Amino acid sequence: MDQILSVIGAAASVATAVGVFFAWFQLMSTKNQAITDFEDDLAREYRELTQTIPVPAFLGKELGDADAADALPAFYRYVDLSNEQIFLRQQGRIREETWRNWVVGIKTNLARPAFRAAWEQIKQESDSDFGELRKLEGDSFQGDPLRWDIKSVPSHNQRLQEPDNSRNLPASA
Repeated sequence: MDQILSVIGAAASVATAVGVFFAWFQLMSTKNQAITDFEDDLAREYRELTQTIPVPAFLGKELGDADAADALPAFYRYVDLSNEQIFLRQQGRIREETWRNWVVGIKTNLARPAFRAAWEQIKQESDSDFGELRKLEGDSFQGDPLRWDIKSVPSHNQRLQEPDNSRNLPASA
């Protein structure tokens, strides 16, 4: 009888361990899906935004003065989204693999003449806004914002004091 109780006890322990493992696995799967959904929402926002930027800007063409002026609000939104992506990576809410893809895109776009001209104008007229993007550019688009000293980002302290109710942000894995 003692042997039967020992076997039942051992089986119950194994079943509990397996149950805990499956619960942990389900939790991690749910968390990863939430992060994927969040990153997909930002990618969708980027795609929608790019529809408002003139195609020649993506083809490396300079825009005429009138076209550049008309497109400046869209470029401003692009800069703002890029800065937000950097901030979210800095906060650990964007996965490393996603960040590596995004930083290449940000660097590539800002190297295009129309983007470059708009970014230079925005930097000049916005004083200290977009501190994260300014720092990334100053670091030649190298490094990972997740590892930055937050005191080295000019707008960081201001942003932490302002409540951000615009998104429900999941924590990154």
